[in-house]
Amino acid sequence: MDKGRRLRSAVPLLAVVALAWAAPAWGADGAKYRRTVVRYELPDVMLVNQDGARVRLPDVLTADKPVLLNFFFSTCTTICPVLSAGVSALLKTLGPQAGEVRVVSIAIDPDHDTPDVLRGYRKRFGAGPEWELLTGSREDIDRVLKAFDAYSPDKVAHRPLNFLRPPGGNSWVRIDGLISTADLMAEYRGLRRP
Repeated sequence: MDKGRRLRSAVPLLAVVALAWAAPAWGADGAKYRRTVVRYELPDVMLVNQDGARVRLPDVLTADKPVLLNFFFSTCTTICPVLSAGVSALLKTLGPQAGEVRVVSIAIDPDHDTPDVLRGYRKRFGAGPEWELLTGSREDIDRVLKAFDAYSPDKVAHRPLNFLRPPGGNSWVRIDGLISTADLMAEYRGLRRP
């Protein structure tokens, strides 16, 4: 392999390492991430899951169990694999209790991230049925991103975000920044009905 090719293949790994290293500096109070509690108005859109089934977003996100939501795109080589690995690690840590949480990841590149691609992505991270990946029209995905104050006109510039909602709750815990599996687990365990 020539030197240029090795460098190009190392860039995504270096970006992930740089992001992970920078994460502890997030926030003025020294926290690794910024946590806020926010109410969001869910758009009434129909999306498509990894199996090609049409699902109504409010139905998916208002389950009577805790919900973990994030945004990704399958060709992302920086923050998306880190976010997805964190979700995967959380579910593995929960073990048999993983079925007690609904995890929803919404693809922000619907032109590329078809149900077939989403199935492959889910398999790549060893996800079970508790982790649903969704795609849809560009217009509907943008509506969801804007509703969660997560919209970026450039997918590559999207922020690392996780959203947690307690069972039956109306408010979401918004986590800005990269978060360790231990901290994500603590946030999940700390969910309360608002």
